[in-house]
Amino acid sequence: MAFDISKMRNIGISAHIDSGKTTLSERILFYTNKIHAIHEVRGKDGVGATMDHMELERERGITIQSAATQVEWKDYTVNLIDTPGHVDFTIEVERSLRVLDGAVLVLCAVAGVQSQSITVDRQLKRYHVPRIAFVNKCDRTGANPLRVRTQLREKLGLNAVLIQLPIGLEDKLEGVVDLVTMKAIYFDGDQGTEMRFAEIPVHMKADAEKHREELIDSVSLFSDELAEHFLNGEAISEDLIRAAIRTGTLAEQFVPVMMGSAYKNKGIQTLLDAVTHYLPDPTEVKNFALDLDENEEQRELSCDAKSPTVALGFKLEDGQYGQLTYVRIYQGSLKKGEELVNTRSRKKFKVGRLVRMHSDNMEDINEGVPGDIVALFGVDCASGDTFCGGGLNYAMSSMFVPDPVISLAITPKDKKSGDQMGKALGRFTKEDPTFQTYVDPESNQTIIKGMGELHLEVYIERMRREYKCDVETGMPQVAYRETIQQHADFNYTHKKQTGGAGQYGRVAGFMEPYPDGDYEFVDNIKGGVIPNEYIPSCDKGFKAALHKGSLIGFPIVNIRCVINDGQYHPVDSSDIAFQQAAIGAFREAYNKAKPCILEPIMKVSVEGPTEFQGNIFGSINQRRGVITSTTEDGTFSRVDAEVPLSEMFGYSTALRGMTQGKAEFSMEFEKYGKAPQSISEELIKKYEEKRRAEQK
Repeated sequence: MAFDISKMRNIGISAHIDSGKTTLSERILFYTNKIHAIHEVRGKDGVGATMDHMELERERGITIQSAATQVEWKDYTVNLIDTPGHVDFTIEVERSLRVLDGAVLVLCAVAGVQSQSITVDRQLKRYHVPRIAFVNKCDRTGANPLRVRTQLREKLGLNAVLIQLPIGLEDKLEGVVDLVTMKAIYFDGDQGTEMRFAEIPVHMKADAEKHREELIDSVSLFSDELAEHFLNGEAISEDLIRAAIRTGTLAEQFVPVMMGSAYKNKGIQTLLDAVTHYLPDPTEVKNFALDLDENEEQRELSCDAKSPTVALGFKLEDGQYGQLTYVRIYQGSLKKGEELVNTRSRKKFKVGRLVRMHSDNMEDINEGVPGDIVALFGVDCASGDTFCGGGLNYAMSSMFVPDPVISLAITPKDKKSGDQMGKALGRFTKEDPTFQTYVDPESNQTIIKGMGELHLEVYIERMRREYKCDVETGMPQVAYRETIQQHADFNYTHKKQTGGAGQYGRVAGFMEPYPDGDYEFVDNIKGGVIPNEYIPSCDKGFKAALHKGSLIGFPIVNIRCVINDGQYHPVDSSDIAFQQAAIGAFREAYNKAKPCILEPIMKVSVEGPTEFQGNIFGSINQRRGVITSTTEDGTFSRVDAEVPLSEMFGYSTALRGMTQGKAEFSMEFEKYGKAPQSISEELIKKYEEKRRAEQK
């Protein structure tokens, strides 16, 4: 029997922290008979959720790594990826969305659209991923799914329309009304396994009619036939409505909103049906690759098993059996023993062991079909590499990797830990592009960089557990930047005479602030006073000077260097002479251009009970924060602010203390802003002291 690709779905589950993504994945596995008992996320029964397979994830009750599995529902095959919610693990979400065709956006019926839901939604839009919204936790006190629908429209700008209504709310949640079939659905049995269809309860009839009318009005834009029936007052079939919802969803112009409670086992089977009805199969998503032989021209890929293979390695894991590479097949098929080329490293390799993942268990397979997500063993590659067969030289466009904003010095306690630390860092940096490490040439310390305190904390904890490696950590360091505030001229001559050919080059021009980017080089040389072959050398010299500013030794950004005059010597000028001249010119002008320090400003969202709002305001003001907006919702309030990263260390402990542990916060990098005079002076003083100490 040939595999029917239209019956395949690649979906991800993404949401704000604690909206119930992993609980939902657990239920999906149970209803599709992948597991035979439901385990809870916090792992109180000693087992823990299937998709959170790391011990650390089970203890903290958070997802750190995205986990992949494949389930069967009715006669559909669904590849499912459960992604983390914490902004520190953004890269896990990015890399999953890069290879998914559709997503389920999970929202909490009480908290609604939270700060992280906004980030996830931005990522979904970046990769053009169609989505279904699932309003979870309808069984909780204060649940209000209709308000969540309004927030989806106002805060995320989505055309969100209800296709279900809850029957009862909070502890009275019994089931849902399906507005497409106009039937009430109840989930009976201990674990909600038996679906019972009935007439809509009398007291909900009017409500259901009103919302169905809204639904049909919204989807009539996507189907002329449906619009005609609607205008003529004729009956509209379920198939016609479903087809219209599907068209709107795939065009990213319509978001169906569904209800339920994963914890109480209600609404999961209907969500799985919706995934098969409304989310795209691999043939309905346009995927492009860049042809490296033809100046990176775009080529559309086809979901044809007979075409030459194109696949993307989107995630690496170093396990006990060697490196495992998760691969999404975009075109052609992957067969055991087949020869493929990694188009980045130009290396050929043979497909050895091919497996299908189920969280951390695997099953061996002989071939993967187009659209499939499988894993390869023992292939030497980096995250984001493209594998091609049949002589193609394509590269899939890479994913967006944000820059790390925080760094920390780590020192192993003994020699054995030192060896293990090297292994651990090698593995983590390969698996996670936002986690970086280097050795500081001045202090000779190993520095790790990441997206936030939690991010680095988790990796240090993993070193201790998985590598038995004991390390001491220094104070967290902030990634400052330097820039200039005014125009300054330079005119610098570099000359060196040592027997034989010397070095000679003169570079003149000016530098000025450049707010639109990190660096721009402008060549305004007239009449060949600097020959063409030395212009790139000047650019190279300026770039080299950007690495380290003179105030506190951090990289320099937002600067434009313009050269308009110079001089060369027919014998003594060389590439290196003009590089040195540019470095000298840069340093000469930099100190005249009023240099200043920039610090990373974070976008911080604090959510908690309204009674603590005053304390939250106070804590943000103390930390040099600027409050940008506050929203109150009955007993619950949210404060959005911009706060310098250097002031945010230890904030989680302070926040817990002043709100009796009832508030939570999330933060992500927003922009660089000028550091105040007093802070700058302190930083410069510390830098001077450090340099003096090193010179001694």
